[in-house]
Amino acid sequence: MEFSKLSEGKTKEVYDYDSSHVLLRFKDSITAGDGAKKDELPTKGILNAQTSALLFRLLESKGIETHYVGMFDERTMIAKKLKMIPVEVVLRNIATGSIVKRLPIKEGEVFEPPIIEFFLKDDERHDPMLNYYHMEHLKLMNRKEAQQIEEIMMKVNDILYPFFKSKRLILYDFKLEFGRLSDKLIVGDEITLDSMRIREEGTGRILDKDLYRKGADLETVRKAYEEFFKRISE
Repeated sequence: MEFSKLSEGKTKEVYDYDSSHVLLRFKDSITAGDGAKKDELPTKGILNAQTSALLFRLLESKGIETHYVGMFDERTMIAKKLKMIPVEVVLRNIATGSIVKRLPIKEGEVFEPPIIEFFLKDDERHDPMLNYYHMEHLKLMNRKEAQQIEEIMMKVNDILYPFFKSKRLILYDFKLEFGRLSDKLIVGDEITLDSMRIREEGTGRILDKDLYRKGADLETVRKAYEEFFKRISE
């Protein structure tokens, strides 16, 4: 059975499934630097699809509405058809990545409460940071919607942080995307090591895409993705 492709990004393909649902097929591609660096990482698509499914089910069980419906096959998710908002929302528990380059903040600083940032999905402009005024002017979302998303991000963090801690993993930060379903804002896209920073508790060992960004060989990166999924599945 063939399905019509609606769109294709760096790491996923989206297909029309029926009037209310799409198929998200996770590719083996791994990228960094807004796609400037790209490789194929065997089994990554399967691991990311399974990771997303597990974490979406966890969020759903705690009352967070997501677009997740079920699995079509091992690398393809069935999801509700949303009108996606082209904004990446990042919650930071511990400082690392771009925030230590942009602001006088040191690597490893703990944010209490966590910091939430909005970024426009725009590779050409390197995903510029947004505030409420930008988002209202660009008609991306109004202030009330942005604040609602911030509340959801905090609730998601309250679920994911202790869950990972129970697996001896520390959630430094994570990114979510949101879509609209009638008048509701719903968590969409994915939750994978492409969109989180995870460190091993005690050792600080990196278990996420930062390994690839920092130049680790592909087999080391693949093993990290595999180990992460094994830990959260236990």
